[in-house]
Amino acid sequence: MPLPETQIPGRLQAYFSERGIRITQQRRAVLRVIETATKHLDASQILRKVQRVDASVDRSTVYRTLQLLKRHGLIDELDLMHIRGEGHYYERKMNREHIHIACLRCGKITEFVTSTYDKLKQQVEKDCHFKILVSRLEVGGYCSACRQ
Repeated sequence: MPLPETQIPGRLQAYFSERGIRITQQRRAVLRVIETATKHLDASQILRKVQRVDASVDRSTVYRTLQLLKRHGLIDELDLMHIRGEGHYYERKMNREHIHIACLRCGKITEFVTSTYDKLKQQVEKDCHFKILVSRLEVGGYCSACRQ
């Protein structure tokens, strides 16, 4: 089942406030773009969207905010099978891990949640005597539109 693509704005800001992390107007604009994104965005896309809201935001502010979010475990940095070159994309951490399904022709990314993925991780832990803390699964192929 696909995941909801956006979350209620303010959760990241609330996290920062609770931990005493300074929230500037520029940082608030970056957080809002990330929280309301309807697709995976790279840093350049985040910058363009933020600058529509606050033209004073520069590239370094976006990168520093992304690094801060990663350090606090609030976002994931993904390569998404490098379907658009070597770029990296960012997404909010979700409550459940999910599979990224990437169309190698059109570049569409679908997020898929299934209990089978959870069972696979449990089986890997059991068979390999390994405690999984982080897992990522990307699948590449052709979507139904590109197969026609």
